[in-house]
Amino acid sequence: MTTTAQDVIAVKLERTFDTLDANQDGYLDWTDYQKLAERYTTAYKLGKDDRRARALQSFFQMQWLELLRHSGVEGDRLAKGEYVRAQRLASVDTSRFNLVDGAGHAIFDVIDVNQDNEISKEEFARLLKDVWRSDSPEAMDLFSRLDTDGDGTISRHEFIRAVREYYLSNDPDAPGSLFFGNA
Repeated sequence: MTTTAQDVIAVKLERTFDTLDANQDGYLDWTDYQKLAERYTTAYKLGKDDRRARALQSFFQMQWLELLRHSGVEGDRLAKGEYVRAQRLASVDTSRFNLVDGAGHAIFDVIDVNQDNEISKEEFARLLKDVWRSDSPEAMDLFSRLDTDGDGTISRHEFIRAVREYYLSNDPDAPGSLFFGNA
């Protein structure tokens, strides 16, 4: 009997698609990314001129354009399979834009409200509640998994590593694989 290894990256990206599809129409388009950016800027009370809001908006615009470039579709929207394929390709193609590290840095800068280059439990709880809309007690367990050195905060390095694991690791137990739940 042959067992097929689960494609953990595809499972994670499918879950991301479902989270991003704001109107639940089965497609992603630029408006879904705009709504995600609005969730961050609203949750963190960032004005349009705030450099963190501008960086996040610019990142999402570049990400969307890279997804379209890698998708091979003619239109301006992506079905789930098209998104997964395009996201995988865009994540490893750093010839124009490093999507993975760019995501980590842009999002970290927003979450790190006091700009001390660390994410506290309170800052992380705000992300979960106000952006990801999760109030599950288990969700805070993710904080402990991402805090790989056990110092009580998530450093920029730990956060970037987790984002890399999310997009690039097929290890379902890697701390970064746990964003949006277990794969």
